[in-house]
Amino acid sequence: MKQSDTVMRRARRHRRVRARVIGTVARPRLNVFRSLRHMFAQIIDDTKGQTLVAASTLDKDVRAVAPTANKRAEAKAVGKLLAQRALAKGLKQVVFDRGGYQYHGRVQALAEGAREGGLEF
Repeated sequence: MKQSDTVMRRARRHRRVRARVIGTVARPRLNVFRSLRHMFAQIIDDTKGQTLVAASTLDKDVRAVAPTANKRAEAKAVGKLLAQRALAKGLKQVVFDRGGYQYHGRVQALAEGAREGGLEF
């Protein structure tokens, strides 16, 4: 299997998920992107096409919390930080967009961290 096949399959799954998951003003979309080294998450209002809150493993706050942690622990810290920033902006309910990835491993850890931080989805 070539990498391009893998990328194409994920893109196809992502399009399928995005056809059903739409962020609104009342419930914006929590989007997840996973690279080999880092996790990125952002809360997006699709009606305006605007990112409301973002967090990643590159943030200094996450690096301070989990400097020597494994990828799963870092993803959980990203979820908690994202939830903290969202609650500060008055966002409590979101719709989870797994981005074509399986709900497993780092994606699941990020979701659990966001739920522990106070987000509802």
